[in-house]
Amino acid sequence: MATDGDFLLRYRAVSNKLKKRFLRKPNVSEASEQFGQLAKELKQQDCLQYAGFCNLAMARCEQTLFNAPGEAMALTEAARLFLQEEKETQRLKCPGFEEHLQAAINCYSFAIKVYIELNQPVMAASLCLELGNALKDMSKLGEAMVYFQRAAELQTQVPIECLLSLGYVASCKIMTRDYDGALAVFTEMQLLAQEKGLHTPGNSLPVGAFLDIIAKCEVSRVLLLMLLQPPPQKLLPEHAQTLEKYDWEAFDSHSHVNYLTEEVFLLLQSVVMACQENDVESLKVLQVELWPLLTPEQNHLLHLVLQEMICPSGQGI
Repeated sequence: MATDGDFLLRYRAVSNKLKKRFLRKPNVSEASEQFGQLAKELKQQDCLQYAGFCNLAMARCEQTLFNAPGEAMALTEAARLFLQEEKETQRLKCPGFEEHLQAAINCYSFAIKVYIELNQPVMAASLCLELGNALKDMSKLGEAMVYFQRAAELQTQVPIECLLSLGYVASCKIMTRDYDGALAVFTEMQLLAQEKGLHTPGNSLPVGAFLDIIAKCEVSRVLLLMLLQPPPQKLLPEHAQTLEKYDWEAFDSHSHVNYLTEEVFLLLQSVVMACQENDVESLKVLQVELWPLLTPEQNHLLHLVLQEMICPSGQGI
């Protein structure tokens, strides 16, 4: 395994080739290749931090050569190496200041910026998602949300990908108990899916994955409204319209929610009524019936609704 001294000697030797000399231009291309080779060797020896530094030096060389794609690739590789080093540090429970994580975030951010300047928003968005998922795995949900939201903003030309990224934002908000924020994101997603989805002639509803997203958002929004129980004077019009569809007195309500199966609609309608009547026992029965029909996240929300009904915390909008 390479020692610090070996690495530094070779790193300095390559760096010296970049110094300007009288009547002689530095061979930046050759230096970039040598930094890249040194990075590969160090990575094979599990010297991830040093390999990351070599990739950073390589990125600077590519920037000097005005090779933006090469710069972005080197920055991305450096980011992944620093991130891997941070994960290993955490796995071994070594004390530290998360300096490798910060280095990774900086490299990802610069790579994202380069791809945006290259007018490659899809590549930039993919790096945002990669970093967001890594931060989420480290339980850094607040930071992860920032990058998931950034990914969604970069994916406006690819609506289905944008909706999936917004879904990650909503999930993070639920995990951080920001139920108001999650409700707002699901509402935005539902409207976006309705607007951007592919429609068949004579059908007001989109088809395929867009319809699935609308259905998922609808169920999650109803459960969040049951959890939050906002007073009528603070109930936003779009949320009031949603709850009206589940009113038992409404005529043929299911015709207005035809993106849900009749079974899910009737059970959800029963959940709304059980919450309005504060009927804990009925809600327990409904939870069992709904369990196989909901996503894990929705089952978590339904569990929270039941817990709130049993032991109210006074939460509201």
